[in-house]
Amino acid sequence: MDVRLRDAEVSDFDAITALYAGEVARGVATYELEAPDTDVMQQRWRAIVDGGYPYLVAESDDGFAGYAYASAYRTRAGYRWTVESTVYVAAHARGAGVGRRLMTALIERCTAQGFRQMIAVVGDADNAVPVRLHERLGFQRSGRFPGIGRKHGRWLDGLQMQRALGDGATTPPSE
Repeated sequence: MDVRLRDAEVSDFDAITALYAGEVARGVATYELEAPDTDVMQQRWRAIVDGGYPYLVAESDDGFAGYAYASAYRTRAGYRWTVESTVYVAAHARGAGVGRRLMTALIERCTAQGFRQMIAVVGDADNAVPVRLHERLGFQRSGRFPGIGRKHGRWLDGLQMQRALGDGATTPPSE
């Protein structure tokens, strides 16, 4: 599959909202229970990019293929060198390397911006596909949280995975 990556634009948000709404309704990658509308998704996007974080879209010959972004891991100043990653791939593009391409580009952009750690929060610790994707990209399992969320009538274990960016924690960042 030929995939092109670029920064997200306002015109992408009908597709982004639809993909995310499907995940909210049927998946466990997010613990959100009510799908936000396009306006809310655009407000979230604007806050992310205004905060200096990358927000990427993947396109293929079949159109919109997925998106990924980084955001603040936590709001306290001591966490400013750590980002949380998010990635969603459209159903028609799954298994074609789109998630890997998006995440690789996201890692590169965050590293170039001086971030030192990336955290992936996997909504269902037993979901092998995102766990395998992140492990292949150098993420390590750093914490499992039993029964941290409840969705679709069941308790879910959350998993956090971590990957160093650039020098990671081996050198001080440039203030």
